[in-house]
Amino acid sequence: MRTSYDVVIVGGGHNGLVAAAYLARAGRSVLLLERGPHTGGAAVSERVFPEFDARLSRYSYLVSLLPRRIVEDLGLRFATRRRRISSYTPVGSAGLLVDTGDSARTRESFRRLTGSDADFRAWERFYGMTGRLAERVFPTLTEPLPTRDELRSVIADSETWEAIFERPLGETIERDFADDTVRGVVLTDALIGTFTHAHDPSLRQNRCFLYHVIGGGTGDWDVPIGGMGALTDALATAARAAGAEILVDSAVQAIETDGRTAEVRFAGGTVGARHVLVNAAPHEMARLLGDSAPPKPEGAQLKVNMLLNRLPRLRDDVDPRAAFAGTFHIAESYSQLERAYRDAEAGSAPALPPSEIYCHTLTDPSILGPELTARGMHTLTLFGLHTPARLFAEDHDRVKRDVLDATLAALDSVLAEPIRDCLATDSAGRSCLEARSPLDLEQEVGLPGGHIFHGDLSFPYRTDDDPDPAARWGVRTEHRNVFRCGAGTVRGGGVSGIGGHNAALAVLESR
Repeated sequence: MRTSYDVVIVGGGHNGLVAAAYLARAGRSVLLLERGPHTGGAAVSERVFPEFDARLSRYSYLVSLLPRRIVEDLGLRFATRRRRISSYTPVGSAGLLVDTGDSARTRESFRRLTGSDADFRAWERFYGMTGRLAERVFPTLTEPLPTRDELRSVIADSETWEAIFERPLGETIERDFADDTVRGVVLTDALIGTFTHAHDPSLRQNRCFLYHVIGGGTGDWDVPIGGMGALTDALATAARAAGAEILVDSAVQAIETDGRTAEVRFAGGTVGARHVLVNAAPHEMARLLGDSAPPKPEGAQLKVNMLLNRLPRLRDDVDPRAAFAGTFHIAESYSQLERAYRDAEAGSAPALPPSEIYCHTLTDPSILGPELTARGMHTLTLFGLHTPARLFAEDHDRVKRDVLDATLAALDSVLAEPIRDCLATDSAGRSCLEARSPLDLEQEVGLPGGHIFHGDLSFPYRTDDDPDPAARWGVRTEHRNVFRCGAGTVRGGGVSGIGGHNAALAVLESR
């Protein structure tokens, strides 16, 4: 190991690996320091249940925002597969199925639920609008930040701009859709990883919604073939092949800089650097630099991983293989989401926790060993909403158990058999179910408050004309040679690599 590098990268999550690969390929000397025993951060695949040959995407689990440009630039052997079924929402003994490959089937499902075609026609208009928005905005995410006026010009649609960038999303949802279930399905994309409500005047819900509908220029959320670890393994391979040095079990303890050169102190010693890229939340970065820390963010999700002997039967006559192939919504009508938010905001766990599920193995069975595949086993990933970190602060284990029980009870209410009856069990009789609260995510993968985006997302534009490369690429900090490179960048959040790509480009443009 050298004593000084062109760039030292703090954190070996997917953004740090993207930055390392780009910079090493450009001829820079790069050292990446990862605190854990392996790279990947929250984008990893692991044998969560050791007795079973199933590599689950333990934390993050779907891909939408990763630009094809990054995959091609870095020569990654990584692919995703599209899900034909967008979502299924059980309602009583029926449900709403959105099949992107069969418009007539989707229309009939809307008609059965709502009694008319009105909300289906509104759905087509609304997602036609978000589709055009995605086509125009997504390509800008790997370019220098546009100004607000420049982005508005790119979008070139005043009604769309008003709905997404100016007014609370709830106003548009309530104007365009009549049915409570349909409204809720639309709103969920504004709440994943964001504790807020439809009419939040800060527009946090709009910012979250924007990133959930523009990915890939289509808004599709795709399944990573081989699991999420396939991506970060490919990134680590690309970074090393380009010449980057990667050290694991090397927690960074402090960063000192005078704006021209920096020193990074970690478990193995101290190294110098011209630039430091921090692939950690702004709250953690401030601690490392000795700066005043911003308010600690707060995550609000319950993540549950399950291994099943079989998919559960449904009350509806829809095939479970269709219902669970897309996003399976539970207690996520518009009014249910509002009640759950109000409960949690008042300090109580929601009586009916909203959540959504998807089954990786219906789209990509490769994460299972041959024996499990032959037995017809499947994985389920549940993401619960409106369970903020504050709820778990005083009695974590009890509250997590109670929230999990309530969440599974909500799921059972729409199934024809209890989900626990479908779970695989190990030789000790333990059910193959793992739950993670926001506080678990903070402890295990370094997400302050368990916030999966490191903090509130930002609209993808700039508000100044600073010519500095770090400002132009949305990675600026108060220190001239220390850049953000993770989800805390202006266009960070989700498994995208955009933060790492943009930080690397800012370094390459810097003098």
